[in-house]
Amino acid sequence: MNNSPKISLRLAAAANYVRSGSFIADIGTEHAYLPLYLCTLGKIRGAVASDINEGPVARATINVASYHLQKKISVLLTDGLSGIEPYAPDDVVICGMGGELIAEIISRADWVKNKKIRLILQPMTHSDKLRKFLIDNQFDIVGETLVKEDKIYQIICAEYSGESQEYSALELMFGKHNIENNNEVFKEYVNYVRSVFVTRRNGKQQANADVTEEIRIINEIDNTLLKG
Repeated sequence: MNNSPKISLRLAAAANYVRSGSFIADIGTEHAYLPLYLCTLGKIRGAVASDINEGPVARATINVASYHLQKKISVLLTDGLSGIEPYAPDDVVICGMGGELIAEIISRADWVKNKKIRLILQPMTHSDKLRKFLIDNQFDIVGETLVKEDKIYQIICAEYSGESQEYSALELMFGKHNIENNNEVFKEYVNYVRSVFVTRRNGKQQANADVTEEIRIINEIDNTLLKG
């Protein structure tokens, strides 16, 4: 529909993982843009949009009312996934937070360890720690996307399987699916991460600090991801 709100590329990439006909929970909602977008497209049957802060909740409430979607989208002032379980969401979306915070939010909600629930996550930092948390807690990472906007963002889609997966250090850092896809955005991201570790190595060398870890990661990137 032409009256759908405009959303960022990273939110659009997250929206691609939302299943048709699902009820979603949008945690840390940005003005409720994502559920509004999906509702006006007719992709979802409803949503709960939540935030821990009153400002975003107030803006989301106004936006939902402006689209006359109060019967389909509930807005909730709450911390993380607290109070979300009664809505029985099929897909849980958590975008725009640090990876460690996303992991903490999920860890406080055992009810998401349900094979019918899909997690759609967009960490701003520490994607490696988020991936490790997911596999340690027997979630399968079923899809990943890298999207370039003002910078490169990662979207991780996971579902509970009750089974463990094995990941290497590079797979935790970059994502198995991203490594397999090996597209141009991924190559740019790999070179960016490599440059970060080179800068860190150089700074530590000047301070006569141990650079073993930095050299190991740079060599692994060169020999595994940038070979040829």
